Amino acid sequence: MNRIMVLGVSAGAGKSSFARKLSERTMIPAYHLDAYFWKPGWVESSEEEFSAQQQKLVEKEHWIIEGNYSSTYSIRQQRADTLIYLELPLVVCLYRVVKRRIIYHGKTRPDLGEGCPEKLDKAFLKFIVSTYYERKAKMRKRMEQFKEENPYNQVLLLRNQKEIDQFLNRVAVKND
Repeated sequence: MNRIMVLGVSAGAGKSSFARKLSERTMIPAYHLDAYFWKPGWVESSEEEFSAQQQKLVEKEHWIIEGNYSSTYSIRQQRADTLIYLELPLVVCLYRVVKRRIIYHGKTRPDLGEGCPEKLDKAFLKFIVSTYYERKAKMRKRMEQFKEENPYNQVLLLRNQKEIDQFLNRVAVKND
């Protein structure tokens, strides 16, 4: 477990928090794709710029990269040895997105670039609900393909907070 992709079924699945905690336990640096994609004022990076930044990250020997970003998945997938997928229930994801909005009201989350204060709108909530099950199926296929590409690749599916906590506790025990 040296080059780890953290993916999630949806916004609010806990990718950023999980990656941060895993980084603290393993001493492997965590990189949040939202911080590379979003420029101040919620301006999107160009595809070329975003891809180039990820290419630099994956050349490192050890990393945890969290975020889905399907358009650049192959950059991370080619170098990763571990895929950790968080598949929490839709209601939990929605609750966490709303909670995050309240906690970070008017502030920028630690996993985002500067100048991107937390926001939440009806369109984003609709996107989460309307694409949840389609993304769930897509991510399950991605997990299977990742394992098939290299039998040494490790795939972990964590479906609830209890499984997440148990995994992180096992990692902490290994590295104490």
